[in-house]
Amino acid sequence: MDNLLKPDDFVGISFFIATMAMMASSVFFFLERDSVLGKWKTSVTLAGLITGIATVHYFYMRDVWVTTGQSPTVFRYVDWFLTVPLQIVEFYVILAAIASVPIALFWRLLSYSILMLIFGYLGEANFINVTLGFVIGMIFWLLIIYEIFFGEASRINSNSANEACQNAFKALRLIVTIGWAIYPIGYFWGYMLGNANMNAVNIIYNYADLINKTAFGLVIWAAAKKDSNISA
Repeated sequence: MDNLLKPDDFVGISFFIATMAMMASSVFFFLERDSVLGKWKTSVTLAGLITGIATVHYFYMRDVWVTTGQSPTVFRYVDWFLTVPLQIVEFYVILAAIASVPIALFWRLLSYSILMLIFGYLGEANFINVTLGFVIGMIFWLLIIYEIFFGEASRINSNSANEACQNAFKALRLIVTIGWAIYPIGYFWGYMLGNANMNAVNIIYNYADLINKTAFGLVIWAAAKKDSNISA
C-alpha cells in the first residue's frame, strides 16, 4: 500500500496530472496527423512522439516518487535527452518545408540543446558544481534563443512567404524562451538556495513539461490545420 498516491502528496499529484495530460495529447496528435497537409504530417507526428515519450517516462517517474519519495533525476533527464532535441528538430522541419535549410543549422541547434542538458544534469546530479552546471547550461540555452530570434533560423523564417509556418515558428520560439525559462527557475530554487527543495523542483518541472510539450504540439497542430484549411 506504500506505493499508492496519497491525497496530500502534491508532487505525486503533479506527476499524475502531467502523465494523463501528455498521454491524451499524444493520442490527439496521432489521430490528427492525417487531417493536415503532407508537409505538416512530420511535424504533427513529432509532436505526438514528444508527448508520447514523455508519457512513458512520467509513468516511471511517478512510481519512483510515490514509492521512494526520491526525485527521479535520471529518468527526467533521459526524457529530456529524447524530447528536447525532438523539439529542436521541429524548428528545422518547419523551415525545411518552406525553404532550403543548411544542414549545419540543424546540427548547431541540436548540439546546443544536448550540451544544455548535459551540463544541467551534471550539476543536478552533483558530478560538477551546481552553479557551474547551471551557468554553462544557461549559455547554451541563450545560444538557442539567439539562433531562433536573430540568427540563420530567424532569417530563413522571415523570408518565408507562408504565413502559417511563420506564425508557428514565432510561437514555438516564444515557448522555448518563456516556457523553457521555467526550468532554470526550478533548478535555481531547488538546488542553489542553500537547501535542496525536491518538492519545489519536481512540481515546477512537471508543470513546465506539461505546458511546454503540450503547448509546443498544439501550436504546430493549429498552424497545420490553418494552412491545410486555406489550401483546401
